[in-house]
Amino acid sequence: MIAVTTIRELWRRGQVGWPRRFPIAQFPNPPLLLAFAGWGLGAVAGGTAHDVGRAVFTIGLALWAWLETVSGVNWFRRLLGVAVLVLIVAGLAGDL
Repeated sequence: MIAVTTIRELWRRGQVGWPRRFPIAQFPNPPLLLAFAGWGLGAVAGGTAHDVGRAVFTIGLALWAWLETVSGVNWFRRLLGVAVLVLIVAGLAGDL
């Protein structure tokens, strides 16, 4: 008999992370999926849609980084969140 795996089950498995004892990689969570969607929109669109895509990417990535900083599962993930926040702030400051 062939086992059928649902999307919900794949999502649950992905949230555990890899490696299990010290998760470095996890299946993207909603803020990161939002950032990827914004990145995709910015990559294929021009004009206002491009600008909206870049804004959505930045907001989604900043939200993900903040969540990792305050509630990451280990020190590496929290440090990664801080590093991404610093890069976002530096990039935004450079745009001023």
